[in-house]
Amino acid sequence: MKTALDKIIDYKREEVASLKIKLSASTLHSDALRRTPPRGFAQQMLSIAKTDENALICEIKRKSPSAGNINTLKNPILAAQSYVDGGAACISVLTDGPSFGGSLEDMIAVRDAVSIPVLRKDFMIDEIQILEARAAGADAILLIMSVLDKEHALSLHQCAEDLGMSILLEAHNEAELEQALSLPSPLVGVNNRDLKRMVTELETTERLSSMVPTDKLLISESGIKTTEDIHRLRKTGARGFLIGESLMKSEDIVKSVRELRDIK
Repeated sequence: MKTALDKIIDYKREEVASLKIKLSASTLHSDALRRTPPRGFAQQMLSIAKTDENALICEIKRKSPSAGNINTLKNPILAAQSYVDGGAACISVLTDGPSFGGSLEDMIAVRDAVSIPVLRKDFMIDEIQILEARAAGADAILLIMSVLDKEHALSLHQCAEDLGMSILLEAHNEAELEQALSLPSPLVGVNNRDLKRMVTELETTERLSSMVPTDKLLISESGIKTTEDIHRLRKTGARGFLIGESLMKSEDIVKSVRELRDIK
């Protein structure tokens, strides 16, 4: 039986095929080169973490396969501006439509509305998606190790790096983390959500944290809701945190971001 992740990758292949019919890689590459340079996503995260503060990647996320509808009516620009006011280091925008209710237009609108770096969060399986992301203004992309073999991940990493973008590498288990650590990016995310079973456990970061060397920034992703969660995960050495669902549900986003940012 196919998992939710398998189904996402199936339709992502169809999206990539359609994109290649509509736009050429050379056209997107030219558009990407005409863009203003990427904002330093990795630099922003690393500079905050070096001060022992919490570097928060706050996410625009309307729905998900695990949570269902989160906040489908939330204006992404208003949410992003609240993230900035609360002290977010960077912003992540989910651009997958069928499963997460996002769009590339959401990311473009957010990137135009804020001054901090913005990550296009999607299921990257082809270089043309990365070219599309940079042409649309994205400063960083996500590479999910569970859907990429080592050679494929390296190729996509190189494509993004050549465009000056930052790369957040995501792993959920030991094998995926080893693969992520073999790549140059200093941003290593441990996803507490098993994308195949759609089960979330903060213990995942606790279990894998000892594998992450000090020259990489450990970023804990998913399932982070409270200041107690941040306090608990800081004990693993994590100084980066990707948070979406709880913030999108918050009645006072600025206050929620500030509280999560300031906890030690």
